Amino acid sequence: MAALRAAVPVLALLALCPGPAAAAAPLVIWHGMGDSCCNPVSMGYIKKLVEKRIPGIYVLSLKIGSNMMQDVENSFFMNVNAQVREVCSQLATDPHLQGGYNAMGFSQGGQFLRAVAQRCPVPPMLNLISIGGQHQGVYGFPRCPGESSHLCDWIRKTLDLGAYTKAVQEHLVQAEYWHDPLKEEDYRKNSIFLADINQERGINETYKKNLMALKKFVMVKFLNDTMVDPPISEWFGFYKSGQAKETIPLQETSLYKEDRLGLQQMDKAGKLVFLGVQGDHLHFSEEWFDSSILPFLQ
Repeated sequence: MAALRAAVPVLALLALCPGPAAAAAPLVIWHGMGDSCCNPVSMGYIKKLVEKRIPGIYVLSLKIGSNMMQDVENSFFMNVNAQVREVCSQLATDPHLQGGYNAMGFSQGGQFLRAVAQRCPVPPMLNLISIGGQHQGVYGFPRCPGESSHLCDWIRKTLDLGAYTKAVQEHLVQAEYWHDPLKEEDYRKNSIFLADINQERGINETYKKNLMALKKFVMVKFLNDTMVDPPISEWFGFYKSGQAKETIPLQETSLYKEDRLGLQQMDKAGKLVFLGVQGDHLHFSEEWFDSSILPFLQ
């Protein structure tokens, strides 16, 4: 009894003195079209910024290929399904991630990481942050990133000629999330990536279950976007079927109404977060990043 009484004050003191704060979950980031894992003015900058704001965090910036040049090329020409398989393998063998991780994708990297969430639940993705990701696809490339503008002129012509042909689908990344509202049947039948992860050809209950396991699915839309057509795709909206002028929000789409991905249930549970930021595609300030994105990573 005496020993127990002596221990009580010690236990009380321990209760008043919290231990070290739990380490932040690791972060996986995936770049967009024409970018690379380690570009010092894009993903390299983001990686350093997060590491500075959250000391001790492990940040993996995904690289598809053996070097930065291959990583850039693969963002245009490597089958997206093969890219997702490669990433799933990287994540499964990374010892830092086995307890779970947060994911943050930029532009097309946002939708690719959603495919990872739906297809590869081990290790578990905790929160998904999509920054300018085109979750209903695109129907146009009004503008292209940096030095890739000549490539995008060629991509536009190729997509106009035959986005849903087997050869183009297999070898042009942007064709794999090309969504033509005037040719919905062709899209559903022949899109080898986006139509699959958006449950356009049937319901894969595993996709739905895995996506619904996220704690939060954060979607950032750039309010002055001149690169994504239509910009509302960044909030999972799209053109009303059969025309290319009027857009509808996620909540008015059949994907939501039929709840093919569980987004309706996630929305009602407060798991979907829609953020808007002033600026063109992927243009944001450190102050906005600190106040709007960091809370989901800490």
